[in-house]
Amino acid sequence: MASLTLVSQSQSFLIRPHCTNSNPKPTVFVSSFLPLHFRSYKIDRIPQSNGVVVVSANTAEKARKRYPGEAKGFVEEMRFVAMKLHTREQAKEGQKQVKEPEERPLTKWKPSVDGYLRFLVDSKLVYDTLEGIIQEAPIPIWSMVKKEKDFLFLVHCRSFLKKLLCFSSTPATWENGDAEFRNTGLERSEKLAKDLECFKEQGYTIPEPSSCGITYAQYLKELSEKDPQAFICHFYNVYFAHSAGGRMIGKKVAEKILDNKELEFYKWDGELSQLLQNVRDKLNKVAESWTREQKNHCLDETEKSFKHSGEILRLIIS
Repeated sequence: MASLTLVSQSQSFLIRPHCTNSNPKPTVFVSSFLPLHFRSYKIDRIPQSNGVVVVSANTAEKARKRYPGEAKGFVEEMRFVAMKLHTREQAKEGQKQVKEPEERPLTKWKPSVDGYLRFLVDSKLVYDTLEGIIQEAPIPIWSMVKKEKDFLFLVHCRSFLKKLLCFSSTPATWENGDAEFRNTGLERSEKLAKDLECFKEQGYTIPEPSSCGITYAQYLKELSEKDPQAFICHFYNVYFAHSAGGRMIGKKVAEKILDNKELEFYKWDGELSQLLQNVRDKLNKVAESWTREQKNHCLDETEKSFKHSGEILRLIIS
């Protein structure tokens, strides 16, 4: 049974007027049925003329920790965490020390066409995987179900619905948001296919994907099936990083080895800022239904996203 323990046993909610202290001190209560982050809080006791105490407690909202960027939406939280994992050379908010070759200033890079092709091939595999997961995800019918009995009926008939609607085995937690991210305008697979075909026509041999790309693609598939919050973290970082730092890298590499030729990989159909804003809004919408623990889990995945992307980026100068 949940308990409410009065820490100061010498005080009571109902006190006699003639026994009331003129300067009552806040009393601390501890409850076993309250969440840990505000299990202990202060109660201000204001004696009234009839001897009844008016209780004013701090709200959970005031007690809860506010996360950097939270007021602007969850995407801003993801951006804040991602920026901290950059070096100061890469971003003014960066806190990471330069350790890997790809973290050095772009002016010191010595890219090669062969290395760049390996990077493009692995990048295409990653984008193929991300966009395939989104396109093949089930129709978000769960989000249209309003009554519990209807939901239970759908769960009971899921095996039939899979065949009828081509459902995949991805969890319902991801199904609610999957259609939000189809045809956003940020897709890169087709652009990369054109670039690789162009290199092939010029006589270059297109390599097979490396272990870096294969490992990352497999990891993304696993996340899409069992960990939607972590998957969203990679989705955000892959697309948004390419639209910012990725373009800078593409421009510098083009200057060094491609006679300033801009690849399709770095071109978008439409205003990029608006495309990004549209996806930003959708990501914020999906995250609105997440608990704080789920949001933190998504943020914690950022370092893994940077690790996998960094290994692929390193191919350019390998």
